[in-house]
Amino acid sequence: MRRITVWVLSTITVVVLLFSYRTSTSSRAPGTVVASGTTGNGGAANADPGVGSASTAGASRTFTGDAVSTRYGPVQVQITVAGGKVTKSVVTQVPWSERRDQEINAQAVPVLNQEAVQAQSARIDMVSGATYTSDGYLRSLQSALDQAKL
Repeated sequence: MRRITVWVLSTITVVVLLFSYRTSTSSRAPGTVVASGTTGNGGAANADPGVGSASTAGASRTFTGDAVSTRYGPVQVQITVAGGKVTKSVVTQVPWSERRDQEINAQAVPVLNQEAVQAQSARIDMVSGATYTSDGYLRSLQSALDQAKL
């Protein structure tokens, strides 16, 4: 009886340890995600983030959507428009203070950016496991698209 008790407790301990183990997935491509509260241009933010600004390419313009508050922090999207089409979408703010935020957003943001450019609208799928980020992204993206009149 004593052996069975020790065996059961050992098995339970191993199972609990296995389920609580997290792998490191915090690596990300440079420039993909910027920490919350900063911008992708070295910290210099537009005085009014809703105002589009002409870029050096002449016909290209950038539009920064509203910063949307989510449960875990603000999400803000900036799009580049050329020839009436979205050519680039980047995140200027996303929750990044916790390790779990970094894991989720490092995977979700590149997918959302790519989908936004492909769809040319805010009608894109949310990323599974990143519901709050996806919702904030979609609302900020729609704000930027509205400013661009797309």
